[in-house]
Parts: sequence; C-alpha cells; structure tokens
Amino acid sequence: MIRRTLLATAALGLFAAFGTSAMAAGMDKAKACFIYVGPIGDGGWTYQHHQGALAVQEQFGDKVEVAWQESVPEGADSERVLTQMALSGCNVIFATSFGYMDAVNNVAAKFPDVKFEHATGYKRDSENVSTYNARFYEGRAVQGTIAGRMTKSNKIGYIASFPIPEVIMGINSYYLHAKKVNPAVELSVVWAFTWFDPAKEADAAKALIDQGVDVIASHTDSTAPLAEAAKTNGAVIGFGQASDMAEYKDGPRVSSIIDNWGPYYVKRVGALLDGTYAQADAWEGIAGGEVQIGEITAAIPAEVKAEAEALRDAIGAGTYHPFTGPINKQDGSAWLAEGQTAPDGDLLGMGFYVEGITGDIPQ
Repeated sequence: MIRRTLLATAALGLFAAFGTSAMAAGMDKAKACFIYVGPIGDGGWTYQHHQGALAVQEQFGDKVEVAWQESVPEGADSERVLTQMALSGCNVIFATSFGYMDAVNNVAAKFPDVKFEHATGYKRDSENVSTYNARFYEGRAVQGTIAGRMTKSNKIGYIASFPIPEVIMGINSYYLHAKKVNPAVELSVVWAFTWFDPAKEADAAKALIDQGVDVIASHTDSTAPLAEAAKTNGAVIGFGQASDMAEYKDGPRVSSIIDNWGPYYVKRVGALLDGTYAQADAWEGIAGGEVQIGEITAAIPAEVKAEAEALRDAIGAGTYHPFTGPINKQDGSAWLAEGQTAPDGDLLGMGFYVEGITGDIPQ
C-alpha cells in the first residue's frame, strides 16, 4: 500500500511494534518513508528518488508500506517532518537532500529505534544514521568530454546549486575533462543558490548564453536550463541532470546523468526485513550502477560518442579515475602528482577549484 500522507495517529502502536529487537531479528512488514526537497514532478533529482521509492514498493509488495512528503524545505521544516515521520511508524526514513543533515541527526538521537538514511551527507552522529551518495563527478567527466569536443565558442557553462563538495567536485571534473580534449576551453559558473527553482535556473541559463556559452551542464533539479537552451534553435546544447530528461532528446539534450537510487533503496529495505541491516556509508558510481550515462544522441558525432563511452567504460572498470594527476589547485599549488589519484577524503571535503577555472567559490 502506498500512502501520500503520513498518519501520525497510528504512531505509538506501530512504533512499539517495530522496535530495535524486531529490527535485529528481521521484520514481516516495514514502513519506508521518504522526504523530498522538491516536487516529484521536478523531472530531475526528486523524481529520480521517487522512482527508487516505487522500486521498493514493486520489489516487496505488501511487505512494505511506502510513504513520502515532497517539497520540504531544508531547515526547521525538515526537522518537523522527520519527527512526524518517526512518530507515524516509519521504520526507515530516507532523507534525500544535503541540507537535511543536521535535522536528520537531531531527530535520529530522539528515535533510536528508527533507521535514518541521509543522501549526500557525512554526519552519522548516532548508530541509527547511515549515509549514502553517488559519484556524480564520474558522470561529469563524460559530460566534460562531450562539452570540450562540441563547443564552437570554446565557452562552456555550469549552473551550480550550493557551494558544497559534491557540487564543486562536479564542476572540477567537468572542466578538467573538457580541457583535456580542448585546451582552449573556458568555463563559466553561475551559482543559483537553489536546488529547485525553475525561474532562477532559467535565469542562470540565460546569463550563460548571453556570455557566449554554447554547452551547459547543471547541478539543479529542473528541466529549465534545457528549456532555455531549446530556444536557441540548436546553438546551445546541454545535459539531463539526475533524470534522463528524455523529452528534450530531439532538442538540446545530448546525454544525461541518471541517478539510479532503486538498487540502494531495495537493498537497504531488504536488509531491514531480513535482519541484516547495519549502519553504512555508501558511495557508489558508474561501476555500481548508481550513476548511469543516458543515451548519447545522434547530435553528437560518432567519434565523440565513442570517446565518451570509452571514458565511461574505463571509469566503470576502475582503470581510470577522473581525478588523476598531475592536477594543481586554482592558485597553482600542487594537489595531485603525476599518476596520483584523489583520495576519497579529499573529494568529500573539496572546497577549491582546479587550475584554469576563473572566479571564486562563494563562502
């Protein structure tokens, strides 16, 4: 059964029925809940997380009740909703935005019998908090390769959401791989300071196009940047973000990064049911199937498509790492030596641009 609203009235009975001992021994039935920062219909980030929630329902049927709440702002509202979810009998809660991190840990401390899973965060202050992420920077390497090959103006753009490591490493990977195939390329970054606001995202795309940018990548959640690119009659191309955004395949969308959360959600809910659930910190990418590269369309020449797919396959096989030295920081100081690959700790704390990117990261 899928419920679109949370029923707090059933809270105490359900909560008592599925305490710690029940979880340790496995469960006959469970309730999995999802909190979304945007609307399900955003066509991007939240849509794809919701597809993962539906995969849980399809996999387990009546053994799992799935509930969700969409368009929950980061901050105090999220703490209220997470508390309501815990009281409503949710056995595991998936919080799907970086800005939910403190709220997740605050609420988790009050509900030790509920499992909390936080997407893209790093705090696990209680044993009942796990974190999970995807190596989006791997997909950015593929997109950067396409961007570097396809730009006619040698100006490529990136619409950034917030200055957190996940976004910064995406910008760096995109630029490094565009530069690798096109040394003349220049990158412009516009900070939208939102995850989902179609109007702001459209304005960011317009600003880039006005600067002469003809390839745009984005780290925001709507299709608005592609809609703006579509108005240029083929002069500007772009990429689907988080979801395939296939409705733009006949226009500016030439490929996409698809966040495939279903396997992770199925795995974690399955572990809850069979009694093998344990705290985790997961960070998978192309190899694990969490990051998928959407179809590269016929707008891309065959040789460029082959080059991008070969890069994708090398990353997936583990024979290539997108952050392989020599790479310097923006100020020219050494970061990675020849052949050295970036440690995960460096990436997860990344707060700098690589050499060649102009502009400052907002504080």
